[in-house]
Amino acid sequence: MSHSSPSLSWFGILRFGLVQAALGSIVVLATSVMNRVMVVELALPAVLPAALVGFHYAIQLVRPRLGHGSDRGRRPTRWIIGGVALLAAGAIGAAFAISLMTRSTVEGLSLVVVSFAMIGIGVGAAGTSLLASLAKRCAPQRRPVAATVVWLMMIAGFVLTTVVAGRALEPFSPGRLIEVTSVVASVALLVSVAAMWRIEDGVAPRAVPPVAAVAVTAPPFRAVFAEVWQEPKARALTIFIFLSMLAYSSEELILDPFAGKVFGFTPGQSTQLSAALHGGVFLGMLAVAVVASVPRLARVIPMHRFMLAGCLMSALALLMLAGTGMWPSPHVLKQIVMALGIANGVFAVSAIASMMTLAGVGGASREGVRIGLWGAAQGVAFGCGGLFAAASSDLARALIGAAGPAYALVFMLEAVLFVVAAMVSARIYQGADDRRLSGFKNLPQWSPM
Repeated sequence: MSHSSPSLSWFGILRFGLVQAALGSIVVLATSVMNRVMVVELALPAVLPAALVGFHYAIQLVRPRLGHGSDRGRRPTRWIIGGVALLAAGAIGAAFAISLMTRSTVEGLSLVVVSFAMIGIGVGAAGTSLLASLAKRCAPQRRPVAATVVWLMMIAGFVLTTVVAGRALEPFSPGRLIEVTSVVASVALLVSVAAMWRIEDGVAPRAVPPVAAVAVTAPPFRAVFAEVWQEPKARALTIFIFLSMLAYSSEELILDPFAGKVFGFTPGQSTQLSAALHGGVFLGMLAVAVVASVPRLARVIPMHRFMLAGCLMSALALLMLAGTGMWPSPHVLKQIVMALGIANGVFAVSAIASMMTLAGVGGASREGVRIGLWGAAQGVAFGCGGLFAAASSDLARALIGAAGPAYALVFMLEAVLFVVAAMVSARIYQGADDRRLSGFKNLPQWSPM
C-alpha cells in the first residue's frame, strides 16, 4: 500500500486559483488600463506602453532561475507571496510614474521602467512557484481540471478588475489611478496571503519522497538548468509552447484591426468579436475539464491528444478566417472566431495540464525550473507576438496592397505555426507510456473529492 502524502483537495485547488485571480487582477491594470491611459489621456506615443509590456515579458526570462530558488527553498509559499507583493508594489509604482509623467517625463519614464521590471519579476516568481507547487501537490487525475480552474479564475480576475476599476476610474485623474491601483493591489495581496495560509501543512510535495526532501547540497542553477534542457521532453515542450503561444498571441492582436479594416466594424462591434473569441476559449477549456473529469473518457482521450487536436483545430479556424479575408463573409465571421476560441481553449488548457504533469517527470526537485523554462517560453512568445503580428501585417499590406488578402496571408502564417506546434506535440509523446506521462489513464482510484 502506498504511503504517499495526501493530495491537494478541490478546496486547495480553488485556493491556488484565488492567487492566480489576484495575479491577473494586478497584471491587467498594468497591461491594459495603464496602456490606455498613457496613449489616450496622456497622449504619449503608443510605442511606449507597447515597449513596457514587451519589457515585462522579456524580464520573465528569469523564470527558470526563480523556479530553481523555489525548488531549493522547499517552501514555495514564500516565493508566491513575495512575488505577489513585488507585483503589487510594481503596479502601484507604475501608477505613481504615470502621475509623475504629467510633471516630468524623464523622471516618470525612469520610475515606470523600474516598476515594470518589478511587475515582470513578481509575475515570474509568483506564477512559476504557484504552478510548480500545484504540480507537486495535485493528484495526476485532477491536474486537467485543476489547470482549467486556475486559468478560468485568472480570466475572472481580468474581467472583474476591468469592470470594477473602469467604473472607479471615472472621472479620470492621475490621483484616482493611484488610488484604484493601490486598492486593487492591496486586496490582491491580502487575498493571496489568505489563500496560501498554511496550505503546505499536511500536503507534502508528491514528487519528492520524504528522505529526498532533506537535501545535503543543492547543485547550482547552471548545472540544474543544463540538466533540464538536456531532457528531450522538456526541450520539446518548450519549443511547442513558444510556437503555439506565438501563434495565439499574434492572432488575438490582429483580430480587431482585421475586423475594422476589412469588414468596417466599429470599435463596439470588434469588441463583441473579441468577446466571442474569449467566450470560445472558456468553452474549450470547460470541455477539456469535463472530459478529463470522467474516468472512462479520460482513458480514451489523454491530454496530449487534446494538445494535438487543439492546435490542428486552431490552424483550420485560422485558414477559414483567411478565407473571409479573401472573400469577405461578415455573416459567418463571428461563428469562425468562436470556433477559433474553442480550439485555442482546448490546446491552451491541455498544454497547461501537460506542463503540470511533465514537470515531475525526470530529475527530482526540478519542477520549478521546468515550469520556469516553459513560462519563460510563453513570456517570450507573447512579447514577440505583437512584433510578429504588426510587422507581418504591415509587410503583407505593403506587398499586396489590399487589406483583406494581406490579413489572410498573416492568418495563414499563424496556421502554419499551429501545424508545426502540433507536429512538435506529437513528437513529445511519441512512443510514450500514456499512463506514466499523461496521468489520465487507468484511474479506478478517481473520486470527485
